[in-house]
Amino acid sequence: MSQRRRVARAAFSATAATACLALATPAWASSTIGLKSAHHGKKAGYFTQQCDDERFANLPDDHDGWHFVLPGKNSGSFETLTLTFSDGTNDVTVNIPDGADAYPDSFYSTGGKDPRQIHAYLFTPAGWKLVDGSATISGTGDDFNVSHTCKGTVPKPTPTPTPTPSVSESPEPSESPSASESPEPSESPSTSESPTPSDSASPTTSPSGGTGGGSDLPLTGVAVTGMALTGVALIGGGVALMTLRRRRDRITFTG
Repeated sequence: MSQRRRVARAAFSATAATACLALATPAWASSTIGLKSAHHGKKAGYFTQQCDDERFANLPDDHDGWHFVLPGKNSGSFETLTLTFSDGTNDVTVNIPDGADAYPDSFYSTGGKDPRQIHAYLFTPAGWKLVDGSATISGTGDDFNVSHTCKGTVPKPTPTPTPTPSVSESPEPSESPSASESPEPSESPSTSESPTPSDSASPTTSPSGGTGGGSDLPLTGVAVTGMALTGVALIGGGVALMTLRRRRDRITFTG
């Protein structure tokens, strides 16, 4: 009888242990849930603004503060969070927790007798859009959601220095050597080299020196001189003839 009791006790103990493991297994299992569908594709300004949250005390002015919460009694706690944002050009994936990236994040517990890690905070550059997200939790649930945010100020772009290179890079108009290189019209030596008319005047003055050559102009000068002398001689002859005639008229012949 004692041996049967021992076997029965052993069987009962094994059954009880198996039952305990079966009941405990769901508590150890993790599950994955998604971001609430209504919160997809939204910026921080869409949600309730609560910038007086003490977790946002160190939030820079050019960053958005995000507070995610895990609802439901059976959901357990956040284990990991994977969020996808759009910076306006590209999609950026942010993991919580991750101390190696440039986006500060943290989990916070509810405290009390049965603490649960159901709060997650994240800082991102201002203006980013929340595209999608998923969470690994210690319990079971439907989804997680954004509780509230603190919208930051998007810095204004200052592209003022960009026009300056375009002004300084205007060497093409300043390279006006093409206009200054107009040597062809300025090379008016064809007009300044008008020695041909000046050369035609020079021979007319050179023979007037009387040095003569074989030209006809020197002969013309000699003929003029002879004619002048001849005229003087004729005038003198005429005067002489008139004088003689007067004398003859004064003489009276007697006979």
